Amino acid sequence: MTNAQGAYRVVVVNAGISDPSSTKLLADRIERGVAKLAATRGRDVVSTHIDLRLLLPELPAALGSQSFGPQFERAIAALRDADGIIAAAPVYKAGPSGLFTSFFQTLDNDLLIAKPVVLAATAGTARHALVVDEQMRSMFAYLRSMTVPTSLFASTEDWQDSGLGSRIERASVELLALMEAGIEQTIRGDNWGGYQHELGSAGGTELGIELNSDLMRMAAGGGAA
Repeated sequence: MTNAQGAYRVVVVNAGISDPSSTKLLADRIERGVAKLAATRGRDVVSTHIDLRLLLPELPAALGSQSFGPQFERAIAALRDADGIIAAAPVYKAGPSGLFTSFFQTLDNDLLIAKPVVLAATAGTARHALVVDEQMRSMFAYLRSMTVPTSLFASTEDWQDSGLGSRIERASVELLALMEAGIEQTIRGDNWGGYQHELGSAGGTELGIELNSDLMRMAAGGGAA
């Protein structure tokens, strides 16, 4: 869904809570990598940043009753309109932070179908390097997003390693390629009816249910005609 000026809309979701944050630093480096690569192809990138720590006051209502405050609503709207997403989390206790997973667990299951996504994580030790592929990637597979092949992870020692820059460049190429191909529009447009949707996930129009059938009237407590 590139805008009228031809710019790609990239949403950067950062679950870091410290200031400065290594998670934000990694997410920003990926964003710059994508923007730099897009510029070489004559395209702009317009970025929206979602710092999840700012959504903390609204998180309990979102988790408990799917009641979204204004900041959550803005975040959801940005993700809905995004051409690509960069999602970065710190690793706590051998897994992505609870803030990161809780945010994505509140989202409608249809919101990220076929969205191109770069996954990234940071930690103090390289022993957590598989968290991205073993835990984050599986959650985004459930959300049916299009995660790029390259996972990005940065431990303390990685910041001085040129290999991190090479991996960021590779992931940037992958994300841009998916956006250029219009993969989201192709998959959602041609195959929307082939997905299992939750009732109400697209305003109640996505299922094509005949609400006036005898079966539906009985389910609602009424009798058959």
